Amino acid sequence: MGPLTADLLKKYDVPVPRYTSYPTVPLWSDSPTAEEWIQSLERAFQNRQASWSLYLHIPFCESLCTYCGCNTVISRSHSVEGPYLNRLQKELSMYLEQVSALKVRPLKELHIGGGTPTFLSVTHLEELIEGIFSKVNVDPQFAGSIEVDPRRTNKIQLEALRKLGFSRVSMGVQDFNSDVQRLINRVQPKELTEDLTRAARALGYESVNYDLIYGLPRQTLETFLRTVEDVIELRPDRIALYSLAVVPWVKPQQRLFKDEDLPQGADKRKLYELASERLVKSGYLEIGIDHFALPDEALARARDDKTMHRNFMGYTTQTTDVLLGLGLSAISETPDCFHQNEKTLPNYDRSIDERRLPTLRGHKLSAEDRVCRRQILEFMTRGEVEFQNPEQKSDVTSFLSSMIDDELLRVDNSKLCLTEKGRPFLRNACVAFDMRLRRINPQTQVFSLAL
Repeated sequence: MGPLTADLLKKYDVPVPRYTSYPTVPLWSDSPTAEEWIQSLERAFQNRQASWSLYLHIPFCESLCTYCGCNTVISRSHSVEGPYLNRLQKELSMYLEQVSALKVRPLKELHIGGGTPTFLSVTHLEELIEGIFSKVNVDPQFAGSIEVDPRRTNKIQLEALRKLGFSRVSMGVQDFNSDVQRLINRVQPKELTEDLTRAARALGYESVNYDLIYGLPRQTLETFLRTVEDVIELRPDRIALYSLAVVPWVKPQQRLFKDEDLPQGADKRKLYELASERLVKSGYLEIGIDHFALPDEALARARDDKTMHRNFMGYTTQTTDVLLGLGLSAISETPDCFHQNEKTLPNYDRSIDERRLPTLRGHKLSAEDRVCRRQILEFMTRGEVEFQNPEQKSDVTSFLSSMIDDELLRVDNSKLCLTEKGRPFLRNACVAFDMRLRRINPQTQVFSLAL
């Protein structure tokens, strides 16, 4: 890493959103009522070509990974499964009763995340998915995907999911180093991941993804390189290489880390650059930010076809008009509204038992919000974005003048383009189109650091 790159990292490693949505969740303001949210769903389906995707949140984990930023419920008792899944089905039924289009419009994608979705028994997994399929119109090209923990997943679960049409599996790996695993409370020998990967491929899964995290406690260039080499040997189809989002004000368990144990600044970025260089040399394509895929993987093809999408689950190959989230803390979106469920299990349970949608909060997008969202999505997925008009061009180029001078961005007539040198700073550039953040200009840290 040369001195110039180190200077740039110091200059631009500042708190910025991850832009899996716009407006970003901390800046939501105009929250819909449950009735207004239903009206937004109905408006979305006025387009007769509208399709939808479904996200199910399974919050349960048997133990807490100390780096985790997800909304989880820690339990060793699997008696929690049945009541929770019953409420998921009731929540879906409430939507189907109020929005008839959900029964007939094609369900294109189902993603199950967590928590640890494979906390569920194979019987409960089958009952959950079959129960949903019996109520909706499943698209012939349906794509099913699930996040799995190799420590809690077996071949029988994968077999059942494959028979139900699931074709993608995402495995939490994070790091193979035993010292790092001990510090993050996630002891997971490489052999577990290797065995599960082989099982998934033997069953015909089209894509296996590994999640890795850089910036974990006690990670070094030497140990992380070993993890990356092990990953390359196992050859997953897709890799998500995330920066550890240090947000102890949101996730108190992160206070268990000592500051001196965490790679920071240029030292942290070197971990990413090392991994990226090795992955690219091994045939992976770098896609957007923090994602890699083999050239024939669906995400790589979507990037080349300019059909790649980005939402709360990161980069995806499917674009639908509606993303409906079910379960604890699940987030939904339509073209003009966001909606989030209750984030505590007692409140979620109470809402469902009282036959109420478990609305916690959301955001009704203004006309300006919709323009900003479209432009940020375009920039995050294509690395270039058209200006709305000459006035916006003047404003954005002025706001980003430092990044343009540093050759991280360039202006081509009516378009802002990310340079190869500027790839690590894409999130920083998106701030120019984030009018809500620019107006508020928070004086306290709301977001994790950029790099």
